[in-house]
Amino acid sequence: MAHGHGPGRCRCCGEEAAERGAAWGLYLRIDRQRLQCLNERREGSGATVFRPWEERGDRSRFVESDDDEELLFNIPFTGSVKLKGVIVMGEDDGTHPAEMRLFRNIPHMSFDDTAKEAEQTFSLSRDPSGELEYPTKIARFSNVYHLSMHFPKNFGAETTKIFYIGLKGEWTEAHRHEVTICNYEASANPADHKLEQITPQTHFIS
Repeated sequence: MAHGHGPGRCRCCGEEAAERGAAWGLYLRIDRQRLQCLNERREGSGATVFRPWEERGDRSRFVESDDDEELLFNIPFTGSVKLKGVIVMGEDDGTHPAEMRLFRNIPHMSFDDTAKEAEQTFSLSRDPSGELEYPTKIARFSNVYHLSMHFPKNFGAETTKIFYIGLKGEWTEAHRHEVTICNYEASANPADHKLEQITPQTHFIS
C-alpha cells in the first residue's frame, strides 16, 4: 500500500531497514582473531569488509588483492551457523569479483585447497550498492563453524576489490563438553580435616 513520506524519516521504512540490517548480522559471530584473507594487498583489510549492513556504503573500507585477481577468506565462527544468503559489493568496473565459491568446515584453506569441489559456486553480477542477495543451498550450509570464500576471478582487471560482504543466517552457540574443575590443596590444613577416633576391631574366624 502506497504511503506518503513527510519531511521526517518514514517510520515503517526505518523499521524495515532495521529488520533487514538485523538479518545480515552474522558478522557479529565471526571470530575476528582467527579470520584470514589470503592475497590481500594491505594486511588486515580483509576483515574490514565484514561490518553492519547499514555501513556497507562506506567506500573507505575495502580489500584489494595483491599478486593477481584471486582472494580467499577463511572465516571461523564463534558457534554453529546456518548460512542463508550472501551479498558481495564491489566497484562497477573490472575489479568486481565475477565468481564466488563457498566451502564449509575446512579450516586454514590455502589456494591449493581450492582445487576441491566447492559446496556451492555463484556467478556474480556487478553490485556497487550491495543490494544483490545470493541465496545458499541451506541444506549444505546448516551446520557451519568455518566458512571459506574463494573469489577466483573478476571482470577483467588485474586486481579484485571488495567493499562489503554480507552474511545472512542463524547462529547457535557451540555445544561444549562440561569440564569438572577440581581444586587440590597444596598442603592440607589439619583444622579443616578433623578425624574421628577410630577403634580398631579384630575379627576371629573359628
